[in-house]
Amino acid sequence: MTKLGTALLKKSNGIIDLSAITRANGYPSSERFSKGPVPIIECVEEIPCNPCETVCKRNLIKVGKPITNCPMLVDPDGGCTGCAQCIVICPGLAVFVIDKTHSADEASIALPYEELPLPEKGEKILGVDRGGKVVCEGYVHSVLSGKRLNHTNVVTIVVPKEYADNVRYLRRRES
Repeated sequence: MTKLGTALLKKSNGIIDLSAITRANGYPSSERFSKGPVPIIECVEEIPCNPCETVCKRNLIKVGKPITNCPMLVDPDGGCTGCAQCIVICPGLAVFVIDKTHSADEASIALPYEELPLPEKGEKILGVDRGGKVVCEGYVHSVLSGKRLNHTNVVTIVVPKEYADNVRYLRRRES
């Protein structure tokens, strides 16, 4: 692990928190979130990796040189369309797309999903934070899969807006 990654993880007891992510990758302002979908990068490892940069047709993610830089969001004006290509290309499952304009009270979070069976649209879920703790209730807005997404599933969940910066996965409810 790199010096930056080790320092950030030690400070946060092994769980990457929002302050660590902000230091490594930057984090969008409230103003930027008001413009629509935003790719959120949660990669604090300084490793040779840049597929998120190369796949974004709008050049919204920058790794630059050296290739071991942590990826940074360079989208101050709101150019993200929510295509999810950055989500499916990331080998570390460290990219999400958050849309805080989903509704007045809710935000949507598109995330990689590698479990089967897939959840279904409308299914009620529990929103889980980076440490695995349930923080809210929500529901599945959409499920995308197939060749266009490199055979990686992208599940978009909807949660109360105040939890959008913390929810990063879902827990399915028991039947």
